[in-house]
Amino acid sequence: MAQDRVAQSSERRTRATSSLRFAGIALAGSAIVALSAHVALPLSFTPVPMTLQPLAVLVLGLLLAPELAAITMALYLAEGALGLPVFAPSLPATLGLAHLLGPTGGYLTAYPAAAALASWLYRRTGRGFGSGLLSAATALALVFTCGATWLAILTHASIQTVLALAVLPFLPGAGLNIAAAAAVARGFQRLRRAS
Repeated sequence: MAQDRVAQSSERRTRATSSLRFAGIALAGSAIVALSAHVALPLSFTPVPMTLQPLAVLVLGLLLAPELAAITMALYLAEGALGLPVFAPSLPATLGLAHLLGPTGGYLTAYPAAAALASWLYRRTGRGFGSGLLSAATALALVFTCGATWLAILTHASIQTVLALAVLPFLPGAGLNIAAAAAVARGFQRLRRAS
């Protein structure tokens, strides 16, 4: 009887510790994305700024388990929807839910699915550098697709215009983000094996 109580108590402590660790990682990850959003370069010809957010989303997607990656990005969006200054500064200063409904809303709302997709693919394709490239590229393609689709719906612009505003200017940076995220994930895997 006493052994059962000790086992149950130990199991409760383990679950509580695990939950706290999960929450701590999600909060830290959402803070990383928020900080990366403020490293922004507004472009005069498009309402979409160039930021380090995609890199942060890809890195977290490759490093975290799919569920934790999705929850981390959902937490980030919830923080922004509540009015916390976690999104990239925009020309018309919008906060909260209004920012999610603005020109960059499609990109932002794609983050949970993109991070989970990157994580899921990476874990099923060997966790190497090539695997990281493929996983990050697929996830970023999802972000671009959602971002461009939302911008097209919002502005009623033609496909050519949307591609010129929401995709093409960001492709060189996307390539760098994909390579950097794959390199970070590969380096992390090497460190884990060494320790």
